[in-house]
Amino acid sequence: MGIARRWVFPVIWMVIFAVIAAALVKIAFFADDTAESAPEQPTGAIVDPTFIVGLGTVRNDVTLDGTVGADAAVPARAAISGEVRKVSATAGQWIEAGAELAQIRGMNEDGTNRWSILKAPISGTLTSFALLVGQQVGLGDTLAQVAPATFNVTASLPPEQQYRLTTQPTEAVVTITGGPAPFTCTGLTISAAAAPGTGDDPGSPVATVRCAVPSDVRVFAGLAAKLTIAGGVAENVLVIPTTAVEGGSGTGIVYLPSPDGGEPEAREVTLGLSDGTMVEVVSGLEEGEEILQFLPGVPADPGMGIGWGG
Repeated sequence: MGIARRWVFPVIWMVIFAVIAAALVKIAFFADDTAESAPEQPTGAIVDPTFIVGLGTVRNDVTLDGTVGADAAVPARAAISGEVRKVSATAGQWIEAGAELAQIRGMNEDGTNRWSILKAPISGTLTSFALLVGQQVGLGDTLAQVAPATFNVTASLPPEQQYRLTTQPTEAVVTITGGPAPFTCTGLTISAAAAPGTGDDPGSPVATVRCAVPSDVRVFAGLAAKLTIAGGVAENVLVIPTTAVEGGSGTGIVYLPSPDGGEPEAREVTLGLSDGTMVEVVSGLEEGEEILQFLPGVPADPGMGIGWGG
């Protein structure tokens, strides 16, 4: 042990220190600079995302936030001027269409009596009815209101969504949270109206969608509803992202990357159905072609639907 402590251990330590010293010298004076031969030159490149044109299915369903409302009451008006001689109903009661509400006596030009029966224009609940015997009424006066037991669903349709409806729909599927199973409402109409605005901002025109709730479906006025309008389905067709299209109503422009890194090539295409995310290409592109996924100079944000609608 004395020999090992006196000669062997000191020699081992000397070897270790020599290795460490050699390593430090190499790092300090002989560093490997091959990993970064030209640090002042950029080694990366910005590449625009691209999309390969392929086949897919586009389901053109337009879903809108709507509200259930009661159908408007229908007025019952006096057909002649005269005196109320008989009242046959009371406010709040249910009446059938054509039921007698009151009798009115007027006068003909020759002085003879002329009678008119005020009838219910529709079936429903009689409201705003307070006629009294002996009361004088004029021709065309609203003497009663009859509120039907029917409902409708209405929703606002923004202009960009109207582009997606290539044909006039006649019905929609309505879903009410916590309500009955989804049902089909019929008699769908789309009426345009100007949005309110003042000053330099008159507002954008917004269409109103309205359809009738079936009589056997139980709903209440004020319920929130989802209204889905089916605008058609295109299967096994060429599709591209709406973010790649400049325009969107019938025709548009897409951009193909330049093979030499120059300016992208603009190409006009004919468009079909769209689901808001993907759009059908009717002509102008072939399957397998590569296009820019986003318009040149536009931030790459797929959630924004960039380019659709111009």
